[in-house]
Amino acid sequence: MIRSLYDWAMRRVSGPGGERWLAGLSFAESSFFPIPPDVLLIPMVLADRDRAWRLATVTTVASVIGAGLGYLIGAFFYEAVAEPLITLYGYDAKMASFRDLYARYGIALILVGGLTPIPFKVITISSGLAGLNPLVFMAACVPARAPRFFIVAALLWRFGPPIRAFVEKRLVSVITLVTLAVILGFVALRFL
Repeated sequence: MIRSLYDWAMRRVSGPGGERWLAGLSFAESSFFPIPPDVLLIPMVLADRDRAWRLATVTTVASVIGAGLGYLIGAFFYEAVAEPLITLYGYDAKMASFRDLYARYGIALILVGGLTPIPFKVITISSGLAGLNPLVFMAACVPARAPRFFIVAALLWRFGPPIRAFVEKRLVSVITLVTLAVILGFVALRFL
């Protein structure tokens, strides 16, 4: 089942609408959706390594724009939108300490959050909630997100065929590891 789903996804993301899906997922992940864009970026680059830099750019730009929405959710819609999301993810008890951290380490938190499996939407919503300067916030999102996506693209561009063979041979293990990384990101956030 996983193999047929993988093959189906590889055909879809390689098609003309693949970049729109990648941009949409990147945008949503930075503001409200729990699935990281790597799940589309990786197979798209593996399917067409010549587009690696373009795909990393699309992912970065859409992620930064989505971060703006996350900031707005935190700044203006916390009670109506963000608070239920934060409660859904189980982070409501940590918000007070998170606000204190932002007062001291806001830019560093954005940079760390953007480069790690910590869900970036929590960083973006918290930045708006904490009232971090929006221009500083948006400027910090670019170096927080770009390296993550460009490093993935660069590794896949350079080592694409062996990585693709590895992924396809060990598909279930790779999907399990990616899922565990996302879960560990959520768990790590609980300890902040």
